[in-house]
Amino acid sequence: MTTNATVFVVDDDQAMRTSLEWLIETTGMSVKTFESAAAFLADYYPGRAGCLLLDVRMPGMSGLDLQSHLAREGYRLPIIMITGHGDVAMAVRAMKMGAVDFIEKPFHDEDLLRSIRNALDQDQKTRASRSMRADIATRLAELTPREHEVMGMVTDGKSNKEIALALGVSAKTVEAHRSRVMEKMRATSLAELVRMALVAAPDQLL
Repeated sequence: MTTNATVFVVDDDQAMRTSLEWLIETTGMSVKTFESAAAFLADYYPGRAGCLLLDVRMPGMSGLDLQSHLAREGYRLPIIMITGHGDVAMAVRAMKMGAVDFIEKPFHDEDLLRSIRNALDQDQKTRASRSMRADIATRLAELTPREHEVMGMVTDGKSNKEIALALGVSAKTVEAHRSRVMEKMRATSLAELVRMALVAAPDQLL
């Protein structure tokens, strides 16, 4: 779990916000509360690590509306929906839209905290994966068009001779391209290069 992660709580019920803030702070996690979706949007900026604890029913922009807005804007903050007994169908809809969990009121503290920890762990893994993909994309951008071709064939399992025949060049030339690919991608082995190719978006190797 990232130490700089924040649990963002959006609920129009002040007593609920206070209770949740106290509960989350007792675990050592950072928490920030908001009385409305608008207040949250005015404060939040993309890239902040954490998760969102969101009430389904609120005046103005509802929890589902906020979830939809964040999805449209490309924000990938994990969302946990808080729902009353009559809102289960809405919570299920929220799950289908990407929420990681929904918690029914009244809830057990440990159930909520477990869900929050899972959401924060998911956020950390997602951020690490995005960072890795961005790093690999930067390395791929350093390759020439021919080096892209060679990398694609190498990671497909083709030998130097097969690549040379396909490209109409000598095996020695292929070996030189392959060496530069390994150097630019900072790969220490073929297995590592293959892993990078699997992580990269498919169109980056075209």
